[in-house]
Amino acid sequence: MTPLLTGKTIAFLTANEGVEQIELQHPWNALRAMGAHTVLLAPEPGFVHAFHHLDRADRFPVDLRTTDAAATDYHALVLPGGVANPDILRRDPATHRLLREAHHARIPIAAICHGPWTLIDAGLVTGRTIAAWPSLATDLTNAGATWTTDGVHTDGDLITAQGIDDVEEFTQALISAVAHRTAHVVDRRSA
Repeated sequence: MTPLLTGKTIAFLTANEGVEQIELQHPWNALRAMGAHTVLLAPEPGFVHAFHHLDRADRFPVDLRTTDAAATDYHALVLPGGVANPDILRRDPATHRLLREAHHARIPIAAICHGPWTLIDAGLVTGRTIAAWPSLATDLTNAGATWTTDGVHTDGDLITAQGIDDVEEFTQALISAVAHRTAHVVDRRSA
């Protein structure tokens, strides 16, 4: 039997420093186990340095710079959390462009923990209900969103979660969204 996500490509958008490792690695591994191809996007080439909260953890190789990526190459975009990661990533104009392209193409966007900070700066939270780390509640409200205490919340093509304790349910919601996505994805690698 063919794995559920065979032929699907999912991009993880992170800064080169400060991503919460479990929020990157857990969905990454689960998606790959389901047959998906995963791609790590970051503003700079080289590596992404992950953290276990405040402690430095593993390094992951960057596949492509955000400036060189197109949202339509992917079946979903994932924004892992960590505090430093989205605080850096939210200042990357190429990430804003990718997120807005995905939004307009109705490509699922999944953000966990502090990841929704980046969605605020991309202008994608107004009128949406968002689950995020509790310290983002005021920022989300000020940006026109409704912050929810749900561990995981889906609002259209936007999947959000509060944090590490919700990573399993977040990952399952992401898998479900990608499995049910039928829109055509342009594969620029073979063009």
